[in-house]
Amino acid sequence: MRASFDATGDVIVITGGANGIGRALALAAAEAGAQVIVCDMDEPAMASLVQEEPAIYVRKLDVSDRAAVVHLFAEIEHAFGHIDGLVCGAAIQPRTNIHEMDPSEWMKVIDVNLNGVVWCYQAAISGMIARRRGSVIAFSSGLAHQGWPKASAYAATKAGLIAFLKSAAKEVAEHRVKVNVVWPGVIDTPQYRAANPGKENDSWKNTLGVGAPEDVVGPLMFLLSDAATMSASVLSRDMAFPKDSD
Repeated sequence: MRASFDATGDVIVITGGANGIGRALALAAAEAGAQVIVCDMDEPAMASLVQEEPAIYVRKLDVSDRAAVVHLFAEIEHAFGHIDGLVCGAAIQPRTNIHEMDPSEWMKVIDVNLNGVVWCYQAAISGMIARRRGSVIAFSSGLAHQGWPKASAYAATKAGLIAFLKSAAKEVAEHRVKVNVVWPGVIDTPQYRAANPGKENDSWKNTLGVGAPEDVVGPLMFLLSDAATMSASVLSRDMAFPKDSD
């Protein structure tokens, strides 16, 4: 069975969308006809994305700044009329033993990875409720359940997101707005490479496998589409298929 998606007329906002999974989704959604707005802090990556697909709009945004999030999302609603999909991909993953982590670094991880999703959710959800249509997606991680050395802050935010989004989903279900979590597995992104150098990368490759950002696009497109009728779900991709040999 081959799946295809028609996103004509949809407006999709992707935070952290200049690289990795967000970038792959932005390109696929734009190709399917959606108006895509990518919000990120990486200006060179956003410029590269627009060069590849000029129809994608890019905006610099620090998701930990609630006032900036509210202001930008209001601009998007005014410019495009609505937000149909929100994909919260902005995250940071510093690697530090938790007993050595400076409180300011801990708070930055919480502010970006957890609070940033909350602020974006708050900024987008009222319009979705009013239209009785919308899909919100954020990313968790296997580390939320199993933990990992020097990743305590990151793992804590990813666990917190599951609890937050499952609860939020139940608050808006009566308005037919979907809120789901994707656990994408180990994916080769710039953040992954920075956080998993050398032996750790080899370990992931030899166990769960390391997938490509494009491997996650199909499930994300499905959750954004009208075909997905579930909410408060965690869609888990636990392993990568081994690459075919040449």
